[in-house]
Amino acid sequence: MAKKSKEARIQVILECTEHKASGVPGTSRYITTKNKKNTPERLELKKFNPILRKVTVHKEIK
Repeated sequence: MAKKSKEARIQVILECTEHKASGVPGTSRYITTKNKKNTPERLELKKFNPILRKVTVHKEIK
C-alpha cells in the first residue's frame, strides 16, 4: 500500500492591487490553486477586474 502524502496543491485567493488605490468601493478577487512545492512564493497574475473594467495585477493574499 502506498504512503499517503500531503496535498501539494493548495487553494489561494488573488486580490487586485490597483483597486485599493483607486478608492472605488468593492474588491476584485479570484480563487485558484497552486502547487506549493513548485511555487513557494506568492502568485502574481494579470486578471480582469470587472469593477475597473481593465486587466490588472492580482496578488495572492494570506
